[in-house]
Amino acid sequence: MKTQAQRKPAKQSNMPINRAPRPEYVAAIRYPDGRSDLFHIRNADNLADARELVISEVGEVRSVMIALRH
Repeated sequence: MKTQAQRKPAKQSNMPINRAPRPEYVAAIRYPDGRSDLFHIRNADNLADARELVISEVGEVRSVMIALRH
């Protein structure tokens, strides 16, 4: 008769890992030719980062307004 090696069950942490959800931003932009557009930014760390992401994505803009989405 063969004996099988027994494994110890993995310990489960009593404290669940709760990460705060990353903030989501909305950006309203106006292009130099007068057109406007809305963007949803999900991967920015803060407002300044959201602004940089939008401008790097669309290029030249006349104005940018960014707000935290509720």
